[in-house]
Amino acid sequence: MTERILSVLVEDKPGVLARVSSTIARRGFNIKSLSVGPTSVEGRSKMTIVTDASAVEQVKKQLNKLINVIKIVEFDPNATLETEVMLIKVSTTKETQTPVIEKATLSNARSVDVGTSSAIFEITGTATELDKFQELMKPYGIIDMVRGGRVAMQGIQS
Repeated sequence: MTERILSVLVEDKPGVLARVSSTIARRGFNIKSLSVGPTSVEGRSKMTIVTDASAVEQVKKQLNKLINVIKIVEFDPNATLETEVMLIKVSTTKETQTPVIEKATLSNARSVDVGTSSAIFEITGTATELDKFQELMKPYGIIDMVRGGRVAMQGIQS
């Protein structure tokens, strides 16, 4: 199913995230990714919400009813810059440590902690790039992994 990215500008107040996510969930729509952070304007936060394309119009209608929602923009899938971050802890041995680090380096992952039995890498990129790196590390044994929500911005129109 195709995904759509919404950029939702909201008031930076307690409970806004809960109201937004519960409004979407109550309607039976799935949130594929959600990230929230401050903007350059004091008292404003921006949410990046990834949901199914089939639900996006209804999600926008429901969110527009919320008092703390200031503006909703649906990004053009062909002109959107997006990224995500992942931390992944991979099992290593004396024999596998060098190949794991080499593969991570070739994948543009950064070693953040390396020990005798495991290594932790940080990687940023598109969801597809992170999926590929995760698959690359699977044979070595993934001990733990966490992915941050996607963030996106509309590209520059020339």
